[in-house]
Amino acid sequence: MVCNDGSTHFFKKSELEYLASILDTDEQKALPLPMLIELGANQGEAAIICEGKVEEKVISKTLSMLVTCEERRIRIYKPQLALLRRKLKTTTVYVFSPKIVA
Repeated sequence: MVCNDGSTHFFKKSELEYLASILDTDEQKALPLPMLIELGANQGEAAIICEGKVEEKVISKTLSMLVTCEERRIRIYKPQLALLRRKLKTTTVYVFSPKIVA
């Protein structure tokens, strides 16, 4: 995939197949890839930027727990982040923010 800055981002086929197995066709089209993980000064937590219910579904299934999107963010903690990145390393990327969800 070509990014907005002109760089190229590659996805693992196995991760795309995993996402396809848990999402229907419309959800696949609605899922922004790569999903953005916002990191801030607090090293203990992170937030997945979400635009809709499809991100909630992916994160909930991947972490095997119910998560909800509040103020366009899904808050997760360091152990959950490690699990998420282990399963979806190329379909998620970090963005660094001086302020994360308060």
